[in-house]
Amino acid sequence: MDLYEKYRLTRIVNACGKVTKLAGAIVLPEVREVVHEAMGQFYDLEELQTRSGEVIAKATGAEWGCVTACSAAGIAMGVAATMTGKSLGNIAQLPDTAGMKNEVVIQKGHTVNFGAPVTQTVRLSGAQVIEVGTVDGTTEALLHHAIGEHTAAVLFVVSHHTVQFGCVPLARVVALAHERGVPVIVDGAAQSFLVKEIVATGADLVICSGHKYLSGTTAGMVCGKRELVEAVNLQNKGIGRPMKVGKEGVFGVMAALEYRMKLDVGDWQAEQNRKMQIILDGLVGIDGIGLRVDDDPNGNPFSRAHVDVDERVVGLSAEVIASVVADDDPAIHLRDHHVDEGFFTVDAMELSDDEIVLVCTRLRDVLTASEAEKANMMDTYGVGDVPRDVRLHWLR
Repeated sequence: MDLYEKYRLTRIVNACGKVTKLAGAIVLPEVREVVHEAMGQFYDLEELQTRSGEVIAKATGAEWGCVTACSAAGIAMGVAATMTGKSLGNIAQLPDTAGMKNEVVIQKGHTVNFGAPVTQTVRLSGAQVIEVGTVDGTTEALLHHAIGEHTAAVLFVVSHHTVQFGCVPLARVVALAHERGVPVIVDGAAQSFLVKEIVATGADLVICSGHKYLSGTTAGMVCGKRELVEAVNLQNKGIGRPMKVGKEGVFGVMAALEYRMKLDVGDWQAEQNRKMQIILDGLVGIDGIGLRVDDDPNGNPFSRAHVDVDERVVGLSAEVIASVVADDDPAIHLRDHHVDEGFFTVDAMELSDDEIVLVCTRLRDVLTASEAEKANMMDTYGVGDVPRDVRLHWLR
């Protein structure tokens, strides 16, 4: 069945990577097989969650684990768990936090938007957000001062979205929080390759996506201290009910983790590097284009092809290039987080070799178009009413 045709959907070539806006990841065949089998059966969800806890603990080195609807749900439910513990009365009371510790401390440089503000996700539980420091400067003294008698948790975000300097590192955050008897929650949605290292810091709850680099069905994985993880799962009797996970999510996480435990990460990384090199080779020699490798800023075992665009030479901005190739069928989605800085990246992870050729061919066509064609692209996809010559003057 061609779902694109049946539902009149645009075909997607994903050169952006594992992102929610493009429906996560292509689910691994090994995961699909398990989930397909599960869809035709009934299960006791509490028993299923218990079995997921066993698998998650084995895969991550944590005391215990559970599955949530997604990483964002894991954050909201994790924060709730630090306020309520396993008290069913407190769980029923949320989002009213009267009588509970209800402040969540977070460094200013970690207050990211992952599709929604992480601070809003925290507040869904009824907690108050206490931001510490400035966007590029938080000290241990400031963090220590912010943790007080009303602090329920400290939230730490591991992501390329965060400020990559000027923040207190995770190991020190854990040490400072634990000195005050406060648990640490880590949002590591895209950090499944690093989850063991994050758990080893002593963080109390570590949250990871099941549908990004684990390549499973849509779900979130929570692992950490058993008492607290069990309190997370109990939120399904309260505010977690509207964000409950189904059997396909739980089985998807278990199957994905079982696959990951057998994976030769070195071989996997070599394959990603091979595909990335094809992209670099396919774009070499274009005037005004600079190429290099972008390693993952958090230390995951993959890299991306980095494409710098000199608009004065190319005649197109990085933003317009990304917009042009996305406005097509199939639509090519580049990793466009930094187009306003004059570059984009091409993520090969979800691309087949044929799709890589398509991406490079389409980019070459755009980058080597005639001056008239480029002027039309700039007029169609450019920055509002600002004339092109004015924009180029800014660049000088």
